[in-house]
Amino acid sequence: MKKTMMLGAALSLAAGAAPAQDEVTLQLKWVTQAQFAGYYVAQDQGFYEAEGLDVTIKPGGPDIAPPQVLAGGGADVIVEWMPAALAARERGLPLVNIAQPFKSSGMMLTCWKDAGIASPEDLDNRTLGVWFFGNEYPFLSWMSQLGIATDGAEEGSVEVLKQGFNVDPLLQRQADCISTMTYNEYWQVIDAGVTPEELVTFKYEDQGVATLEDGLWVLEDNLEDPAFVERMTRFVRASMEGWKWAEENPEEAAMIVLDNDMTGAQTEEHQKRMMGEVAKLTAGSDGALDPADFERTVETLLAGGSDPVITADPGEDAWTHAITDGALTN
Repeated sequence: MKKTMMLGAALSLAAGAAPAQDEVTLQLKWVTQAQFAGYYVAQDQGFYEAEGLDVTIKPGGPDIAPPQVLAGGGADVIVEWMPAALAARERGLPLVNIAQPFKSSGMMLTCWKDAGIASPEDLDNRTLGVWFFGNEYPFLSWMSQLGIATDGAEEGSVEVLKQGFNVDPLLQRQADCISTMTYNEYWQVIDAGVTPEELVTFKYEDQGVATLEDGLWVLEDNLEDPAFVERMTRFVRASMEGWKWAEENPEEAAMIVLDNDMTGAQTEEHQKRMMGEVAKLTAGSDGALDPADFERTVETLLAGGSDPVITADPGEDAWTHAITDGALTN
């Protein structure tokens, strides 16, 4: 009788136990902020759980290179800009784009108007703040297309200031222009007391050199595993559900991001404003990479004169619709 009762209790516990969740680790490109709201929303709203996933979201930072994390086995999937991903692929790390939540680029150059800069042609003989760690590639391609050298060694070239992830070089007049994103650093300049009328901005989209940002990338070999493909299909489906929810509910999405910011460094005002700007960049994307956008990015990166970002077109091996085809049809 005792055995029967124990067996019945065990069966009862087993019946009530939640099914095992498949684990997925996502490495972000930067710190917790509304730039990544779709993933935090998918987690908060139960979209991942509904797909049978237990997702760990790892924030990035200035000393974290997502491709290196992926190569070292620290993540299953990463958020990365396409220039950095394709440069890493050419160097031997076989990254493949499985989804592209961001349709448009938010990158721009923000300059002091009183420096006499009115057009890109006025950038020569200036000091320009540029992000590195893979973020310099769009800038270098743009300068190459303008025919402006970036060594600062001769007349007509620019002096490149290796910019930290802040706006101090502009505010302290160490640079005439700095790299900014439409959703982040530009507003940090404004919050520092500078008026929009004092600035001139050049969006990479408007200059015809915009490259794709914030795509989802995995290692090519992993796509040979049907179980991995199926897991990524569920992950992308839930993530895009999170992004669309964030677009429709930007203020609520910003608050979810704040709830996940363990540093306490973000403010409600800035995250709400950021989410509003980020929603403009994800609008129009269902998650599937547009081949025309891919080709535009590749052409920009190849147009680097004697020092292009990549030296050969990576072709269709660098992206796949296998994941999004499954995610969007189920």
